[in-house]
Amino acid sequence: MEEFHINILNVSAVLLSAYLGGIAIRKIGYPAILGELLIGILLGPGLLGWLELTPSIKVLSEIGIILLMVYIGMEIDFHDLKKASWPGLLAAIGGFFVPFALGYFTIVWFGGKPMAGLFVAIAIGVTSLATKSRILIDLKLLNTRIAYVMMAGALISDTLALVIFSGITNFAESSAIDMQQLLLIGAKIAAFFGITISIGVFVLPRLGKYISKSGLKNSTAYFTIILIVAFGYCELAELAGMHSILGAFMAGLFIKGNLFPKNISKELNKAFYDVSIGFMAPIFFVSAGFFVDINVFKTDLGLLILITALAVIGKIIGTALFYLPSRNGWREGLTIGTGMNGRGAVEIIIAEIGLRMGIIDNTIFSILVFMAIFTTLTVPVLLSWTANWLRRRGELVYMEKRKGTLILGVNPLSLWLAKRLMGSQQVMLIDNNREMVKRAQSQGLNCIYGNALNEDSFAETSPENLSAFIGLTTNSQVNLLAAQLAREAFLIPQVYVAVSGKDSSVGNGLLEKFNAARLFSATVQLPQWFTAISSGKFTENTKTMGKDLPVGEWLKEQNLNFDTALPVLIQNGDGSTRLFRTDDQLKTGEKVILMEKS
Repeated sequence: MEEFHINILNVSAVLLSAYLGGIAIRKIGYPAILGELLIGILLGPGLLGWLELTPSIKVLSEIGIILLMVYIGMEIDFHDLKKASWPGLLAAIGGFFVPFALGYFTIVWFGGKPMAGLFVAIAIGVTSLATKSRILIDLKLLNTRIAYVMMAGALISDTLALVIFSGITNFAESSAIDMQQLLLIGAKIAAFFGITISIGVFVLPRLGKYISKSGLKNSTAYFTIILIVAFGYCELAELAGMHSILGAFMAGLFIKGNLFPKNISKELNKAFYDVSIGFMAPIFFVSAGFFVDINVFKTDLGLLILITALAVIGKIIGTALFYLPSRNGWREGLTIGTGMNGRGAVEIIIAEIGLRMGIIDNTIFSILVFMAIFTTLTVPVLLSWTANWLRRRGELVYMEKRKGTLILGVNPLSLWLAKRLMGSQQVMLIDNNREMVKRAQSQGLNCIYGNALNEDSFAETSPENLSAFIGLTTNSQVNLLAAQLAREAFLIPQVYVAVSGKDSSVGNGLLEKFNAARLFSATVQLPQWFTAISSGKFTENTKTMGKDLPVGEWLKEQNLNFDTALPVLIQNGDGSTRLFRTDDQLKTGEKVILMEKS
């Protein structure tokens, strides 16, 4: 038997490189996968040769593919599909099959084999599932219709890509396919989905109930059960003649909601994230960079440009054309196409498997990797341009699903603010002081006891229904940390942070990092305002706008003393109110509601 050695130094170097590459690329707003790929290209055998593809790296990267696909499945929320099911389906079909067709015929036209054309077509057709993360937050698009459609479209197109990919791997190496073989392949695929879905719907929930009743509290045992289920699904995929990644993906879909209680699932999701995204997957993406040949820029530059151009044009135009039956407008379709233009984990995994199977060569693999990098780089630029285009035309549609506001901290100012906001939206308060919670409840306000820095406590506020979070305690750091949790864990579109006193630790840089607005547009002495409100030594005044004016310019004109005057709300013509923020636009006839000490 061949002796197997683990080169610890090389594994450590790959992990460190992946970590540094991920950090560097995230600082400019892109997913870590791009940094991991680029660092693999730079430090791998293709260029500097500092890192090498050892047997241990191969084993870890193969396990990393499986765990990554399980995690991708666990991350899919079917509620996202329901929010934009029909438009999302249209976007997914157009955004997948148009670039799919262009990619296939391009490879065949250039003399490639049809099977290679299919692999390239799938890789071009997929959409990165990362579209629902940082970019949507940075561009303030989380609560828009295009965001929900992009999420649904990405989920559908990637699921479709995995199904087609797994289907063609059944006969990828066959020289001839007859009708009998096609029927057999179809039967295997149908049997696979029938068995895996039945297990996920009927068996796993019963297993989950049994585990809950048993009182098992060993997290290691839970994690082991996840791996057993995942590898079992992978084996079912292999038995059906499909690749194991589809089994891993299907396992992730059902593990998330059916196997464990919610409180345990959150802990396990975090642990699984650390092992898959934090350890195994980066090794795979760095090692994938080892196979990239930068000589394609000399030998096949024309094909690289053509494939990349067709990927971009096919995705955007295809999405816009197929989106027309939604009756939401072709401009919205173009915008969604630009947001779905990025490629990511699924595309690289499919391309790497095609290379390993000998279906595509090193040149095509390199072109697909660079295509993934270039198309993903276009997303923030093109999506920002098209989204702003919709804003200027008044065609950026916000969803009505999220209407509530959560206020952290029960105090005289938050109680006053909650009562004013209740007229136009649902308002909830949260505090870890039981006496203050009872005080809010006695005034007819919806208030819960809990620590807003604890994810489980935060989840009790139904964050999926919240459009805004307000951190309104005298501790600016707590306000900011809770705002970070609201933004990153629960994707709440608007977050406001009160900065009290002369707290220099929460500056504009930190606020911008979490896309948080400074409440009242200034640093204020909150304890003094609490005293004034509780003693009744204040008045409410309004200033009516005689012209359209940005809030920042209005503040300069007013030259307010925030120790004696506090702009809190903006009242629309229909009587509804919104929070006062610097980056807002005041319109003629609107009223700024101020609190002034008497």
